[in-house]
Amino acid sequence: MVMNEQPIRNFDTVCEILDRYEKNPNKLIPILQDIQEQYSYLPEDIMTFVSTALGISSSTVYGVATFYSHFTLEPKGKYIIKVCDGTACHVKKSDLLLDVIEKELGLHKNKKTTDDGLFTLETVACLGACGLAPVLVINDKVHGLMTAENTLALINGIKEAEKNEQN
Repeated sequence: MVMNEQPIRNFDTVCEILDRYEKNPNKLIPILQDIQEQYSYLPEDIMTFVSTALGISSSTVYGVATFYSHFTLEPKGKYIIKVCDGTACHVKKSDLLLDVIEKELGLHKNKKTTDDGLFTLETVACLGACGLAPVLVINDKVHGLMTAENTLALINGIKEAEKNEQN
């Protein structure tokens, strides 16, 4: 599915989540966390559905979703690549890692997720692994002492594994 298409959603899972929290508006944050875990982001139509089901305004739901940095309103890829741009990583040329990733995946400042939904690229202030600079994290796995070459090899390895998984 192309990322810009609006999927037809089955709200059964959302209803199960709402029921688990007894449709209690005071449980909005854990409700949104569970929904985001299901969809990898908070779709607008689902947030509207949640506001109606909980009897609260959609602006309240949207306000909570945009206040906490944990929540995202944009679809994210299966593989979330976080490149550290903290001082140690920046000095050791983490910008080169960003450049090679953007070029390889066709991403840029205004486009953070690939059309196939496989990768999302994020820049973070610090990953707390300064001794391994420059560092990137793919999902929850830390990769240190990265170069442009081994970054490219890592991404191509993921692409290859995904291709093999589909066959």
